[in-house]
Amino acid sequence: MRRGAVQVSFLLALAFLSVALGGEWEKKVYIATVDKDGVQRVRIKAGSYYYDPNYIVVKRGIPVELVLIRESAFIPHNIVLEMPGVSIREELDPEEEVRVRFTPTETGKFEFYCDKKFLFFKSHREKGMWGILEVVD
Repeated sequence: MRRGAVQVSFLLALAFLSVALGGEWEKKVYIATVDKDGVQRVRIKAGSYYYDPNYIVVKRGIPVELVLIRESAFIPHNIVLEMPGVSIREELDPEEEVRVRFTPTETGKFEFYCDKKFLFFKSHREKGMWGILEVVD
């Protein structure tokens, strides 16, 4: 009985460390198209230390709507995005979609990320929860 408890404790510690240390960033590209209503909509899943997609290409001068869905019920996540004329900082709720709308005015590559952090562990951004919004003509 005691040996089983030690094994379970060891496995739980390994699982905790793998989550705490984080993984590598894998590029998942999405090229937005303009919907019938003239908006570029992008659905982004916020999971355990990742966004999917995490490399998004949109066109300058056309409204963008980011629809964010938080997959994890226990780990808090947000999204931070700063670019000319746009300052976004939204907490993500596991119960509902979060919609953010803006119109990019300048071309370039702009990083978005989750700035959450637990104690002395790596931040969610350092664990791979970041992405690029590329604005093109």
